[in-house]
Amino acid sequence: MLGGGAALASLALTRATAAEPAHIAVTKGPGCECCEGWAKHLRANGYAVSVTESDDLDGVKTKLGIPDDLRTCHTGQIGDYVLEGHVPAVAVAYLLREKPDGMIGLAVPGMPVGSPGMEVKGAKPDEYSVILFGPAGQRIWGKFKGTSRIP
Repeated sequence: MLGGGAALASLALTRATAAEPAHIAVTKGPGCECCEGWAKHLRANGYAVSVTESDDLDGVKTKLGIPDDLRTCHTGQIGDYVLEGHVPAVAVAYLLREKPDGMIGLAVPGMPVGSPGMEVKGAKPDEYSVILFGPAGQRIWGKFKGTSRIP
């Protein structure tokens, strides 16, 4: 049986391990600034993020099964899931929590102004859709303006 101090140390270690942030590996094209802005948004929302540049971004997207009509300037991988484009952190949390059947990821096609990493000082944010996609097809998961979901 553990003594009081050892039990507390063990509990603290368990909590620290359990509290480690989920890691998102981002692959982006060389020199893209908005991708760094998206990574910053994810970090601010509790994710650990690594960023790698690639000259073969289309090859990465093809390997991961991202449909041509959803492709953008960067791709994230978290566990078994793919994140394409400027996906808000709240949508990432949904994907990890709900694990929707037949879906491999979320995408924000294009580069909507006001989406995470695409903030433009003085510009009004665009409305945009977050698309859930995979072998089961594509569907709109949610509509957003900036980083806020539109009911």
